[in-house]
Order: sequence, then structure tokens, then C-alpha cells
Amino acid sequence: MDKKVLTVQDISCFGQCSITVALPVLSACGVETAIMPSAILSTHTGGFSGFTFRDLTEDLPKIMEHWLKEGISFDAIYTGYLGSKRQIDIVKELFNNLLKPEGKRIVDPAMADNGKLYTGFDDAFVKEMKTLIAAADIILPNMTEAALLSDSDIILENQSSEYIMSIINKLRELGAKNVILKGIKNIEGKLGIAVYEGENDNMEIFYIDRIKKDAHGTGDCYAAAFTGSLIKGKSMREAVEIAAKFVSEAILKTVDDDSHWYGVKFEKAIPVLVRELDK
Repeated sequence: MDKKVLTVQDISCFGQCSITVALPVLSACGVETAIMPSAILSTHTGGFSGFTFRDLTEDLPKIMEHWLKEGISFDAIYTGYLGSKRQIDIVKELFNNLLKPEGKRIVDPAMADNGKLYTGFDDAFVKEMKTLIAAADIILPNMTEAALLSDSDIILENQSSEYIMSIINKLRELGAKNVILKGIKNIEGKLGIAVYEGENDNMEIFYIDRIKKDAHGTGDCYAAAFTGSLIKGKSMREAVEIAAKFVSEAILKTVDDDSHWYGVKFEKAIPVLVRELDK
């Protein structure tokens, strides 16, 4: 039977992030995808000013209730940008009510990057996100998010092995079962992704070439490609590598276009994603 994934995150109408990334990327992986929008924004919050924001918190339980009546369930629920603390509690209800018995709970705690929280988030939101970490099967924080969640100092360059392992251990203490830690910078010219698999109590770091371009939406591209690869039967380690190659290709397709500062041209990298999935 074909797999079904539900993604819960915002719709940023312009800017190549959140659901406008997740839906096409998961579909390219061959995964049927349902969406539950947490909010609607005219653009994402990075680099734009005066954007509109409509909170959809009150709609989410009603959508869940309808789906329960229809007998709809999912093989995975994957979350991205959540617009309020209340939505975190609702996601836990989704986990409990809409997942199949072996379904995966995948959380991208999309709330910070480059050493600071996104616009609209505060310490209280970070505290609430810690409770969602405990409910998840797999979490995909970047280094800033992981540091905030683990109450660690934020170190964005030259992170030591001890620092990386300390963060992972603190996330485990919060209840994290499997950790994909993105954005490690401890080898010149490389970008690392730590993979901690709780079942084997094993951690390794996978490296790719570091491309000198900061771009919005790469975390969303990564989470969607990782989720799609995992649901298609790839191992966690394989999904980590496939998602990294996809995002690298998306950045490469964008790096020479200074006018395209608001996201990455992930559409042009989808052939790489499909090729890697078919291996």
C-alpha cells in the first residue's frame, strides 16, 4: 500500500519554504502528501518586512476531527514551522490520533538559525518545543536550534566533538530518540550532519562540501527530502545523505543568482533527488 505523510507547517505564499517546499519535494519522492497549514504568511519572515500573518490554530482541531470521522491516518507526520505554543499541543494530539501504529513522528523545530530565534518566537516557545522533542521519533534541528533546546552555548563555527556530543546527550535527556543535527562546522570547507540513532546508541557525522552561500529554506528542503527518503524505505543514514545531496544541488543551482536571495531553486535539483532515491 502506498505511504501517506501529513506535514504540519505554515504556508508562506512567496519565498520557497515550508509547505511550498514540502509538498512538491515529498511528491517528487513518490509519497502521497496531506497538508495541515499552521498559518498563512504573504512571505517568510527572513529578509522581508511588513509580511501578513494569519494564525490558523483554531482550524487545526476541526481538521483533525473531520479526518478521524473519515478514518484517515498516516504513515508519518512531519512538522515544520509552528505558529504558536498551542499548536505544539495540537501536534501531540495529531501524533496520538492520526498516526498508524508504526507511524513516524518527525519534528523539524523550525524556530531559529544563525545564532538567533526567528521573528515572533521567544524563550517560552523554546520551552514548549522541548516537550515536542520528547514526543518525536526523529528530530532535525540545526545547530542554533539544538543549542537553544539543550540550554547550551551557541557556537556556530569550529564546534568540538565534545560540544556536539554534549548537545546530543542533552537532547536525549529531553526525550529525543533519534537526532539529525545539521550545520556542523568543524572541518575547513565541509559541512557536517550528525546522525544519532538511539536504537544502536551510535553517532556518526556525515560531511558534504560546504558551499559559501547562506540561503533561506534549505532546512525545509532538507527535512522534506529526508522524510520522503525515509518513508520510501531508505535507512536513516541513507536518508540523511540523500537529503544533503539534494540541498547541495539546490544551493549550487542558486549560488550565482544574487537576485534569488529569498530561497533556493530546489525545483532544479529534484532530478538529483529522484536519481538518488532510485539507487
